[in-house]
Amino acid sequence: MKSNLRDLFEYEINMPKVNMLNDYEIFKDKELLDTLRTRIVENIIDTNIPKDANISEFINNEIDHSVEGYDLTNLERSHLYNLIDNEINGYGPLTELLEDKNITEIMVNSPHEIYIEIDGNLVKDESVSFINDEHIIRTIQRLIEPMGRTIDANSLKDGSRINAVIPPLATKGPVITIRKFKESMNNINELIRVGSLTPEMAEFLEASVKSKLNIIVCGGTGSGKTTLLNVLSSFIGESERIVTIEDAAELKLSQPHVISLETRTTNYEKSGEITIRDLVRNSLRMRPDRIIVGEVRGKEAFDMLQAMNTGHEGSLTTLHANGGVDALHRLETMVLMANIDLPVKAVREYIQSAINLVVNIDRLSDGKRKVTSISEIIGFDEDEIKLHDIFMFKQLGITDKGEVNGVYMKMKGSPKCLERLVSYGYSNIKDIFNNKKG
Repeated sequence: MKSNLRDLFEYEINMPKVNMLNDYEIFKDKELLDTLRTRIVENIIDTNIPKDANISEFINNEIDHSVEGYDLTNLERSHLYNLIDNEINGYGPLTELLEDKNITEIMVNSPHEIYIEIDGNLVKDESVSFINDEHIIRTIQRLIEPMGRTIDANSLKDGSRINAVIPPLATKGPVITIRKFKESMNNINELIRVGSLTPEMAEFLEASVKSKLNIIVCGGTGSGKTTLLNVLSSFIGESERIVTIEDAAELKLSQPHVISLETRTTNYEKSGEITIRDLVRNSLRMRPDRIIVGEVRGKEAFDMLQAMNTGHEGSLTTLHANGGVDALHRLETMVLMANIDLPVKAVREYIQSAINLVVNIDRLSDGKRKVTSISEIIGFDEDEIKLHDIFMFKQLGITDKGEVNGVYMKMKGSPKCLERLVSYGYSNIKDIFNNKKG
């Protein structure tokens, strides 16, 4: 029985691997290695390999045939072996980038223009390249085929988001963007360690989630909204029934009673679409203790607020916005998009009665992500919803190393929601605002 290369995921290679990303720089003739890689890959693209074939032996035979007449070192040969191994069993040139836990984003702009993000800094990776545009498209197909999805915004098995655009939409050739998630960042202590928030802020947020306050996490693209939502979700009790609603499953909750719902795009007949709004409405019939919406971006905002206002306390969601005030304005606009026959003032009253806290997270100029404000809704200022900052980050300047210099500040006095936290048994939070804790 014959099998194409795409069916070879289950094969394991026993040959020891070298670290391609580190070793590539030491090779003297990189152009030769790239040429040999191209020759081998193009030779095996349409090769049908017997199901019971020894893949290690197959790769070595291909290398022997292609490098005949060239004097390669053992390290160079191992490098070639790994490249071909990744083509058969992995995701081509992206394999080791995807496996590197320090890399948080991968951007393929062209065959020889690959950028990665490490610790918030964007750098060009000279050690990785594709043969041509067709090679990039084959890699895209390899990435999405196990999920049975089309080329658009989706998530990989590990929760990483993948977005791919191919010609004619991408005029200069196929483009891939993959946003990865650090597993360690699902822990509040890790966010404290990297300076994304203070221990006091973490303690306050934990008490707020456990006290069933309705919370919106807002921020710009790549600011870390989903990561923070994951952390906040981890504070929900194990006895509660949680329904998560997302475009692509990214939340990783450890609680035992979690129902995960995912949207569905239209099929080739332009039918069968299931939207976030459909799932929010359906979730209300599932007896949820908590509803978590990965991101609110349209008409579903009204249904989410309706859930918060009708007994589903402790709901969480994210919203793309540049600050707390902007988040509330966007929420107001999205509610109006639902064609609900309500005056603007009534919509604002609806939002004010539903939302307790707005948490804003930003990606600063030095690449670091920080919770820049935790604010509560305290009523109205004339006809506008009034937000009051409980905690905030104040930027003071930029250091000689290009890092943002700033301090975290907290409000004087007690927040309006403190009474609610105390009623749920978190009287220790009072110490934070009485300045008994530093």
